[in-house]
Amino acid sequence: MCVLALAIGAPAAAQDDPDLDINFAQPDFTLVALPTTLRLPKYKSAFRVTHRFLTPLNDGDFGNLVERFFGLDSGAQIGLEYRFGIMRRTQVGINRTSDRTIEFFSQYELMAQGESFPFTIDALATIDGTNNFRDSYSPALGAVVSRTIGEHAALYVHPIWVNNSNLEPSEIVDHNDSMLLGLGARLRIRPTVYLTFEGTPRVAGHTPGSAQMSFGLEKRAGGHMFQLTFTNGVGTTMGQVARGAANTDDWYLGFCISRKFY
Repeated sequence: MCVLALAIGAPAAAQDDPDLDINFAQPDFTLVALPTTLRLPKYKSAFRVTHRFLTPLNDGDFGNLVERFFGLDSGAQIGLEYRFGIMRRTQVGINRTSDRTIEFFSQYELMAQGESFPFTIDALATIDGTNNFRDSYSPALGAVVSRTIGEHAALYVHPIWVNNSNLEPSEIVDHNDSMLLGLGARLRIRPTVYLTFEGTPRVAGHTPGSAQMSFGLEKRAGGHMFQLTFTNGVGTTMGQVARGAANTDDWYLGFCISRKFY
């Protein structure tokens, strides 16, 4: 009987970690390029593929757009990301994009939303390196502040400082860092369907072009999240996001696929 009781109790014990439960308000670790405060359970992992087509949707007339199959015939910037929960409330990861930029990142939960505190606050640290992490490096420090509203929505603020956001030689630039104030939201419109928005205005320092903005339509299926994106820039690492978009007229089609391994 003791053996039977232990066998029955084992699955329940394995589910005692609340981080393993589905968070309906924030089902993924990113919005589009900016991070969320979703916890990654200890010793669990997740993988993400990002794909940004490089031909603007407004390049030519509608006939040209159809001929290019809405940009799908064009080249793309592709990113591969892997993250791992090294301990409770702490996750680390690596992201490589097809322009040979590699980003290492870490995230630690400082405060959790609850009855006594209205927000979740994570500390964030990243570093980009171009040419397969051999050339220009762009470290970043900041925070991710979130507020979930039941199981229906999540709101985000991202104050982040990025160093070496200007890739020109330091001798000929006025500013070599950027202060971002990212803003984002995810709205659950159906049990497994979401709308996502993020914008990353640069409030100080190097501010070329326009702030990168993105919209997404998402579908959750078990441990998978499928996202269709429309964005005016193709950056997915923190250094790329800090450099912004060329303008607010050109918009690009893209998608993300993420998978949790737990």
